[in-house]
Amino acid sequence: MSNGYDVIIVGAGNAALCAAIAARERGASVLALEKAPAYFRGGNTYFTGGIIRCAYNGIADLKRLIPDLTPEEEATVEVGQYTEDQYYDDLMRVTEGLADPELAQILVSQSFDTLEWLHRHGVRFVLAFGRQAFKRDGKYHFWGGLVVEAVGAGKGLSDQQFAAAERLGVEIRYATKGVRLLQDRQGRIVGVTAQGPQGFEDLAARAVILASGGFEANAEMRARYLGPGWDLAKVRGIPYNTGDGIRMALEVGAQPYGHWSSCHAVAWDINAPPSGDRNLTELYQKHSYPFGIVVNLEGKRFLDEGADFRNYTYAKYGREILRQPLGVAVQIFDAKVLHLLREEYRIPQATRVEAQTLEALAEQLGINREGLLQTVREFNAAVQEGEFNPTILDGKGTRGITPPKSNWALPIDTPPFVGYPVTCGITFTFGGLRINSRAQVLDTEGNPIPGLYAAGELVGGLFYHNYPGGAGLAAGAVFGRLAGASAAADLGY
Repeated sequence: MSNGYDVIIVGAGNAALCAAIAARERGASVLALEKAPAYFRGGNTYFTGGIIRCAYNGIADLKRLIPDLTPEEEATVEVGQYTEDQYYDDLMRVTEGLADPELAQILVSQSFDTLEWLHRHGVRFVLAFGRQAFKRDGKYHFWGGLVVEAVGAGKGLSDQQFAAAERLGVEIRYATKGVRLLQDRQGRIVGVTAQGPQGFEDLAARAVILASGGFEANAEMRARYLGPGWDLAKVRGIPYNTGDGIRMALEVGAQPYGHWSSCHAVAWDINAPPSGDRNLTELYQKHSYPFGIVVNLEGKRFLDEGADFRNYTYAKYGREILRQPLGVAVQIFDAKVLHLLREEYRIPQATRVEAQTLEALAEQLGINREGLLQTVREFNAAVQEGEFNPTILDGKGTRGITPPKSNWALPIDTPPFVGYPVTCGITFTFGGLRINSRAQVLDTEGNPIPGLYAAGELVGGLFYHNYPGGAGLAAGAVFGRLAGASAAADLGY
């Protein structure tokens, strides 16, 4: 066995690197195992938009994260506030009251402080103008509780976290995966069996932190836990998140926890590759559906496109698309709203069909023509009067149709008509390991497994059915920092 480290971290995404930084800044020696080769490093973090949900009390708080915000820029924005109570309420609302209250409270109460901590370690943030703001009355209004993103989006966040970890002296081994946890006769975790380019090696550690993501890239586990058809879903991120950390922990008696049959899954371009593209990252997503209608190949609507802000619905609508014939749907917009569509709709790689009539659009898309025409006629007739306002839940909905459209309902009547075929893209899974308030992994009897900690997507109990946009990166950072600090403290640092 190797001479050993104080802390070994399995993974190298947002949660893992926050754990590494937190443990190393306290003086612990740290090794991070990255399953991917160096050129594919960063886990799913790399593929995110880099937007992080945090509680804040106004522009003064945000200026602590973005100190170079100029008075001129400040005068053009309206950020309001997003309190801890609002954050907690949103989390509980979208998870149908099932989120673990203790984990939820840790997330919301430490979200802002954790971003400040990352800023102190060199991670830069900006206001999320591109995807979270609409201009109204001369000012940009931010909506849905999301205001801050990392410079350079997910790639930028990952690169800045790697730089911070490396400055502190964290060692990183690439193309090396954790295979098995090592225990002594007292049941304490004392290291990891790793597999790298030279084969297997037992690495000694005084503590191990698991932060290697969920099982979203494992087709067998998706079908086993999420259900039939999920083995066919496209993977939005890396192909390396195959549930290794979860499996390793369960093998030593860790307690399964959370919503194992659910996940974060979105509308994803039908022609996207089977797993993530490092150049396009998250841009195969299609998140402007609140401003149009979504139909299946029969031309029928099947969800409420305007049920809530995009931030609170997009992560659950992927599974609704997977349930449709052939697992395919089409987002349809008319000329009135094309200027509101997010940047991912304008990239050359977007699968896009445009026509001057709905008949021609249906023909080109392979949708049942009569079904689509009937759907649009009924939808247009059901649209109620009111002011269309994308910065708020405007209540401009439909009446007398199922499913309804609760907000932002405009008739589909102005050519050209544009359709974007989408399928289901899975982001991460919700089931995982149970941890306590110090990020220690608990066994099936509810006792901490000595020397074992966890953070990130492989922690269960926080998200059920759905999640608030930006809360995944926030949870990874908060619990990663907590895991690293707890492990170092338990070792006397």
